[in-house]
Amino acid sequence: MAVQQNKKSPSKKGMHRAHQALVSPAIAIQEISQGRQEVYLRHHISPSGVYRGKQVIQKDQKDEISEE
Repeated sequence: MAVQQNKKSPSKKGMHRAHQALVSPAIAIQEISQGRQEVYLRHHISPSGVYRGKQVIQKDQKDEISEE
């Protein structure tokens, strides 16, 4: 089992933890019809079914009516 030989100083401890900070996710904004915008994660399909500017998933008419 590995055991440290010397105590790590507060400065070194801080340097070790410097790369553990939380990073906010990459969020993109998709322009949709009539000036509305939609927020989604990059490299994911947006809630309206658009990926890289192309409609990849068709929504049912029932879903569109219930959203409004």
